[in-house]
Amino acid sequence: VRGPRFRRLKIGAGHRLDVKASGVFVLGIGHGNKLLTDLYNCHLTKVYTVGGLFGKATDDFSDTGKLVEKTTFDHITREKLERILAVIQGTNHKALLMHSNIDMKTQEAYELAVKGLIRPMGKSPPIITAIRCLQLTLPEFQLEIHCLHETQQYLRKIVHEIGLELKSSAVCTQVRRIRDGVFTLDDALLRTQWNLQSIQNAIWDCQLKVKTELEKTLG
Repeated sequence: VRGPRFRRLKIGAGHRLDVKASGVFVLGIGHGNKLLTDLYNCHLTKVYTVGGLFGKATDDFSDTGKLVEKTTFDHITREKLERILAVIQGTNHKALLMHSNIDMKTQEAYELAVKGLIRPMGKSPPIITAIRCLQLTLPEFQLEIHCLHETQQYLRKIVHEIGLELKSSAVCTQVRRIRDGVFTLDDALLRTQWNLQSIQNAIWDCQLKVKTELEKTLG
């Protein structure tokens, strides 16, 4: 869309997706750029489905990278995989508490935990708040990962490390963001819906939940 009316229309990007990832990608238009900044300061959780393939390792942890190793994977079971995921979640939970700067013995901490609001309110390393196995059909598997301050490459590296912990190797076949804070796949517009009316409707439909989240988290 071009013309004088749109020359001062600023568009900003929220949490970025790299070229090998897909899913929910939030944009701000006009006043929405300020809201993007406010949402960023809420440090909301993002949710991904991550696909993996046991039996090989590559130089960039993805299935399209340069092959560096092949391994066996027949010994892997769902029980063994879930044991590794529990360790990852436990380690990350300790990191979450450390970076949230909250005294866990206080009433405030209890109330924040009930509301699901315990999160680092400043810079922190990537933190996984939940991770579970959705599917395992050797050699393929799929995880659901809830996280903060991550990159998609970090999630691919997690898949690689899970392979090593299971005395095998693994590459990432897919990273798909299914939630970014208050936004889900249901809010996303397909490429065929990239038109003015659909974008306006999407903005109107999301206004209330954005406002509610900002008031709840930032006050």
